[in-house]
Amino acid sequence: MGTLRLLGALAVALALAISFDACAAEPASNAALVSQVAARLAHAKGVRAQFTQTQTLSAMRQPLVSTGSILFVRERGVIWHIESPYQATYVITDAGVSEVSATGQRVSTNNGNGNGMRGVAQVSRMMRAMLGGDLSALYSQFTVQADGTPAQWHMQLTPAQPQIAQSIKGLQMNGGDFLQTLRIALANGDTTRIDFTKSEAVNDLTPAERALFGAP
Repeated sequence: MGTLRLLGALAVALALAISFDACAAEPASNAALVSQVAARLAHAKGVRAQFTQTQTLSAMRQPLVSTGSILFVRERGVIWHIESPYQATYVITDAGVSEVSATGQRVSTNNGNGNGMRGVAQVSRMMRAMLGGDLSALYSQFTVQADGTPAQWHMQLTPAQPQIAQSIKGLQMNGGDFLQTLRIALANGDTTRIDFTKSEAVNDLTPAERALFGAP
């Protein structure tokens, strides 16, 4: 999996981790709004959604569009499944990222990039903490700006750590009951926009999903 697609998957997982049920409609300050989001994180074990991803690359004349589904599970990690224009499945956990072939065979995507894999594990741990309502991990990695209401919010995340900033310039998110749109700006000038539909809270996994996570 290319660097752009990997970072896109990680950013999506991070953004889905701060999805929440709509509550009060009055405006909130930056810190208060983020806290209101965090207060609702522990209610769902995970989030499932369909996505349309549009990548605008400096080396390409036309945007690259892909569609598929994503599953974020607090206790396990992320399953990122691309359905079109090709089929591919990636599993992201604290241990890193692995690709799963059509036959179910797991293939490592480390490629000797130890720093990159440590970054994956770091982001994964941060997502777990956020879903548990612990915002300290978020604030240790990003500068967060938020506005709107819990029913319709906007967030801007700017990396505060060099390890993340060398790849990601920033994340912009818009949502309501769940995340609706995510825009990822990479340090090299490329951008990715991901639109989400059919988002729903997840409490139980299918047998196939449990198998992908390596769960009994």
